[in-house]
Amino acid sequence: MNYEPSGRYALTDETEQPSRRRTWIIAGVIVVLVLIAAFVMMRPSKPASDAGAAGGQQGDQLPPVTVAAPGNNVVDRTITGTGSLAARVDMPVGVAGEGGRVTAVLVQPGQWVGAGQVLATVDSSVQVQTANSLEAQIAVARADAKIAQSNVDRAQSLVGKGFISKADLETKIATRDAANARVRVAEATLSQQRAANGRLAIRAPAAGLVLTRSVEPGQIVSAGSGALFRMAKGGEMELRAELSEGDIQSLNVGARAQVTPVGSTQTFNGAIWQISPVIDPQSRRGIVRIAIPFDKALRPGGFASASIYGGANTLPVLPNSAIQTDASGNFVYIVGKDDKVERRAIKTGEVSDRGVSVVSGLTGSERVVLSAGAFLNAGQKVKPILRKP
Repeated sequence: MNYEPSGRYALTDETEQPSRRRTWIIAGVIVVLVLIAAFVMMRPSKPASDAGAAGGQQGDQLPPVTVAAPGNNVVDRTITGTGSLAARVDMPVGVAGEGGRVTAVLVQPGQWVGAGQVLATVDSSVQVQTANSLEAQIAVARADAKIAQSNVDRAQSLVGKGFISKADLETKIATRDAANARVRVAEATLSQQRAANGRLAIRAPAAGLVLTRSVEPGQIVSAGSGALFRMAKGGEMELRAELSEGDIQSLNVGARAQVTPVGSTQTFNGAIWQISPVIDPQSRRGIVRIAIPFDKALRPGGFASASIYGGANTLPVLPNSAIQTDASGNFVYIVGKDDKVERRAIKTGEVSDRGVSVVSGLTGSERVVLSAGAFLNAGQKVKPILRKP
């Protein structure tokens, strides 16, 4: 302490330093307490129960996914195929007789004709003259036969009177019989010529639709000229669809089908009328012939697709969103034991308004992920939400 003239004692620096130190310590403690209070207030609140808190935190972190057990549905088995349209009975029409020069063509492609209707005529002037000559020969033969019969009648009346011997009578009878035979020969020859003349005209072998024409008036035709017309018997058409060996094995004659020509939205109902008895050894495919009623939109030689209904199966059906695809093929995710995601390879079948049928890979009782499968991984744990597919 220092003594001042005023009689007071003054504090030295030694007494002031402890007081300042206490002040700073108190201020530091206050700051620390404020920081601890702020940290406690900013921490998230915990549930009352520690076990409940742990379970709730884990449940909130699991991704929810919608799952469904598809069960089994009755699905029409549909087999698709493509092929060419053709006449069910394709009839080539050519020259049946000796041929000659075509004088007229009476029909055009697309025209309906009846059985035996003349499609084209061939010049028959020579053949007509031959027939007229044969008719004249018949008249001569009949006149000879008539004279021979008169000679026989006269000889028979005279033989009893002794004017003619029996040998002469027998000669006249023989002459008469020969004359009658010549008449029959001439008549048969004329009939043959008339039949040949009738075959000069090119006729439809059956009722149907004219498809093509490859003859013109003035053309010389013969039996070696090939087909001059092509016809579809009764106008009936067919689709010759190529199918795999496995698909053909499951089909039967009479199975219904729908045919759609290329470039058309119109479909035609038909049915299988013939299944190929052989399979191509290279392509392992066979031909199924589907009969279709006539329609002007069906043109032989055109291309068409067919949906053939080969019976009903009981299969699971899933929406498109449930099916995933990668390099290994189609698959779905199912939620298995402990709610863990499992990958399941599948084989898909028919696609309809109800969804995609699953031919193999599922029994229908599994919990299948209906959507968001692209964001899941096998082995991942999820929170399944069950609903009807």
